[in-house]
Order: sequence, then structure tokens, then C-alpha cells
Amino acid sequence: MQKAQKIHVKIGDNVKVISGFDKNKTGEVTKIYKKTGKIIVKGINFKFKHIKPNTDNEVGEIKQIEAPIHHSNVKLNV
Repeated sequence: MQKAQKIHVKIGDNVKVISGFDKNKTGEVTKIYKKTGKIIVKGINFKFKHIKPNTDNEVGEIKQIEAPIHHSNVKLNV
């Protein structure tokens, strides 16, 4: 069983990304996953999900979602 990690940010905090592709960008924490130690920051770390059409008259689409990043890659923006 995984132990919940102590995370130094809370929901609603403004944070700055200190490493990775989105380095030096800022955003607001919207969700926290305590078991994995990851957080979702608004406007940071976008990933694309390609969705196939289910029926003949439906159109496929590409959805853009915010992926979680580890809490150690951000710092509180003062």
C-alpha cells in the first residue's frame, strides 16, 4: 500500500514550474493526487488525446487535457 506524500502546495495556490518543458510558467493548482505526489496546474503540461469516431456519422477529434506533474517540479509563486 502506498503512503500518502506530504505536499508543500494546496489547491488554489499560484505556483511556478522550475523544471521540465513548461519551465518558468506559472499557474494555479486545481487538483492534488496525494498517493502519487502529483498535481494538476491550470494551463500547464497539456497532452493530446486522439479519439476515434464510434459510428459512421461521427467525427473523430483531438482533445487537449492537462496532465499531472510532480509536486517537486513546482515552487510557490510569491
